[in-house]
Amino acid sequence: MKVAFATQDLKRVDAHFGWAKNIAIYEIGPEGHEFLEAIEFDGDLKEDGNEDKLAPKIDAIKDCAILYVAAIGGSGAARVVANNIHPMKVNQPEAISDLLDKLQEVLRGVPPPWLRKALTKGKERVLDFEE
Repeated sequence: MKVAFATQDLKRVDAHFGWAKNIAIYEIGPEGHEFLEAIEFDGDLKEDGNEDKLAPKIDAIKDCAILYVAAIGGSGAARVVANNIHPMKVNQPEAISDLLDKLQEVLRGVPPPWLRKALTKGKERVLDFEE
């Protein structure tokens, strides 16, 4: 399962989704996690009401099942959820490595229903209809 983190420093979840300079993407499972990529965004990211800045971010995380953020606006959250990505807000800056460890621990046990659903993202069966 792919997980995205809104981050300014690539070490902590410390960014509002719309204002994030970087999105770090990891693959995670019960047995471990692996860093996949960091996507950097530039321009005036703090311009409130600029919905155009969200499109490249949504596109960058479209394969992710979970997005960790320090904050997210209403329209950003709606667009994330519409792409079947579960937003997770942290109350204070938190190390990405700690969040990965906690999530991995949950995956080893019995994940809650929302997380079991998130685990299926990207694994949906494609029905092959024969003519």
